[in-house]
Amino acid sequence: MRKFLFSQGYRFRLHDRKLPGKPDLVLRRFKTVILVNGCFWHGHINCKDAKSPKSNSEFWIAKIKTNQLRDTDNFKKLTKLGWTVLVIWECELRKDSVESTLNYIVDKLVE
Repeated sequence: MRKFLFSQGYRFRLHDRKLPGKPDLVLRRFKTVILVNGCFWHGHINCKDAKSPKSNSEFWIAKIKTNQLRDTDNFKKLTKLGWTVLVIWECELRKDSVESTLNYIVDKLVE
């Protein structure tokens, strides 16, 4: 994704510590941040990669729930600061769907 955006002329910063949640990509010119979430770690609903483990499942369910609450809080804080927030899931960057995901990002930046 980073390579594609750079090749299209988009310039960005990685993990800006000044913003809530240290977003993965920060495009200041477009006042947009991109969060790339791992399906397992962030509990992507209805995703085959987000299945909870069979061992120590209580711990993992609590861990993922905490991650989701933090994600929601950071999303609200960024929005309140005037940022457009795009959330991209790990499964959306697979070969069969990466092109449509990248086009979605570019479309959102052009708006």
